[in-house]
Amino acid sequence: MAVNQNINQENGQPLKAKDFATDQDVRWCPGCGDYSILKQVQSTLADLGRTQHNTVFISGIGCSSRFPYYMETYGMHSIHGRAPAIASGLRVANPNLNVWIITGDGDGLSIGGNHLLHIFRRNFSVNVLLFNNQIYGLTKGQYSPTSEENKRTSSSPFGSIDHPVNPIAVALGAEATFVARSMDRDPKHLKEMLARAEAHKGTAFVEIYQNCNIFNDGAFFSFTEKSTKPETTIFLEHGKPLLFGNEHQWGVRLDGFTPRVVSMTDGKWSIDDLWVHDEHDLIKAQILSRFFDDRVKNPEGLPRPFGVFYQTQRPCYEELLFDQLDTATKKLGEGDLDALLAGNNTWEIK
Repeated sequence: MAVNQNINQENGQPLKAKDFATDQDVRWCPGCGDYSILKQVQSTLADLGRTQHNTVFISGIGCSSRFPYYMETYGMHSIHGRAPAIASGLRVANPNLNVWIITGDGDGLSIGGNHLLHIFRRNFSVNVLLFNNQIYGLTKGQYSPTSEENKRTSSSPFGSIDHPVNPIAVALGAEATFVARSMDRDPKHLKEMLARAEAHKGTAFVEIYQNCNIFNDGAFFSFTEKSTKPETTIFLEHGKPLLFGNEHQWGVRLDGFTPRVVSMTDGKWSIDDLWVHDEHDLIKAQILSRFFDDRVKNPEGLPRPFGVFYQTQRPCYEELLFDQLDTATKKLGEGDLDALLAGNNTWEIK
């Protein structure tokens, strides 16, 4: 089978989503949001014409990290928080691979936070999917780095006093070149974000709101339920004004650098007054990352953004590395491993 030729080896037909599914029993709790994410990833790979033998999924530890078992591709269930390090090595060893990192809010932002930060700044060409359910699900419901303050769990019976991590702000601060957010309960939008991430050359980060119906059920229902979603969420589209609500009756404008929700029905404001989203504007992306209100609990608050916050292009780490190696080889020759190991400093023991 030729590289990048999306053909089923058995019947010669184009690959479908089911061709990316393994024969393993999926061992997530019934109703877990991971099922939806798995299905959309499989569908996206098929739609994009990707191949099984040229794709690899690397995960760390956590509920989400069982993902490689369920993908009929290459994969590795690695060690806690270290998936970015392994994926970086894969990109250097074989830059033709389509590499995906699967992590969670605990695996990626706690023990793995350092590794995540550095893969962002180095800009390896990989796709990072962070399943955020604001809880440690695999270890039975302790608060996680993204859990809200005063969260009562088995490890914080009087309420967590930790200030939560903001994954989008972390990615932007570490200068990731593609930063987006989606949710498990909006398959169409999730597939769009997955396709956008896969097409990006560089480190693509997608935070996915994922419901843990056992230990943190309903954490994101304000943003995913049909009855409240239009009033609490805003979907970012490049070049379009920030509008939300069932009838687009609300907009967001910038008062200097302060975002404000304004009514589009009282005649005071028009479309021309609104903030127009620009995926290439890092400053405004950082402002958007601070839209962290829940308008069900705080009707005066800002809507939660979903979509591509920011994207830019800069050279990938592996490209720079190969260029450096080529330059060094032209200048110094192929080199001698034995001579390198022997070194220049020798001495005699008498």
